[in-house]
Amino acid sequence: MTRSVLVTGGNRGIGLAIARAFAAAGDKVAVTHRGSGAPDGLLGIKCDVTDPDQVAAAFAEASEVHGPVSVVVANAGITEDTLLLRMDEDKFHRVLDTNLGGAYRTAKAAVPDMVRARAGSIVFVSSVAGLRGSEGQANYAASKAGLVGFARSLARELGPRNITVNVVAPGLVDTDMTDKLSDARKAQIVSEVPLRRSASPEEIASAVTWLASASYVTGAVIPVDGGLGMGH
Repeated sequence: MTRSVLVTGGNRGIGLAIARAFAAAGDKVAVTHRGSGAPDGLLGIKCDVTDPDQVAAAFAEASEVHGPVSVVVANAGITEDTLLLRMDEDKFHRVLDTNLGGAYRTAKAAVPDMVRARAGSIVFVSSVAGLRGSEGQANYAASKAGLVGFARSLARELGPRNITVNVVAPGLVDTDMTDKLSDARKAQIVSEVPLRRSASPEEIASAVTWLASASYVTGAVIPVDGGLGMGH
C-alpha cells in the first residue's frame, strides 16, 4: 500500500537517503528544507521546524498533494559545537529548539490525522551522542537524549491508537555535517567503533524504513552505530 511520508530535513544527508528509500519502496514522499529545494521525485516544502506555523503548513501541503501523512521522520537537526565554558545561552537553546523542539512540533502536527486514521508511524532520528555523551556537544547530546524520553512518552500515549513511535540513533555517518570534523577527530571516533568504519546514509535509512513498517515495535531505540554506543 502506498503511504504518504514526510521527512523533515529530507533534502540532504541522512534525511535525503531516508526519503529516497521510502520513494524507492513506492511511497509518496515530501521533504522539508530551509530553501535549498528538493531532488526530482520528492515533494519539497520550505519549512523551518522552529516555527510551528510553518510546520503546520508543511503537513497541510503534504496532505493536500499526497493524502494524510501516515509516516513521519523527524530528522531535521543542527550542531553548534563548543565546550561548555564557551557555550552561551543562544548556542545552547538554538540547538535544543531545532533538534528537540522541532521534533515536538513535527509530532504534534502529525498526530491528529494519525489518531483519526488509528494508524501511523513516527521515527525520530537521534544520535549515539545522546546515549553516551560527546565532549564539545553538550547541547547536541542533550537534544538527542531528549528525543528518547519524548518518543517513549508518545509511544505510551499513542499506542492505544495503533501509532508506533521509535528512535534511530546513528553513529558516525558520512554526511556534510560530519565533513566538518577534522581527519584526526574522525580517526579517533572510528578507532572506537568495533566495525572500524563510518556508516553510509543508506545504512541509517534501512533502519528507519524497517521501523516504519514494524507494526509491533514501539518505544524502541535502535542504534545504527557500528557498535560505538554499546552498553548505553
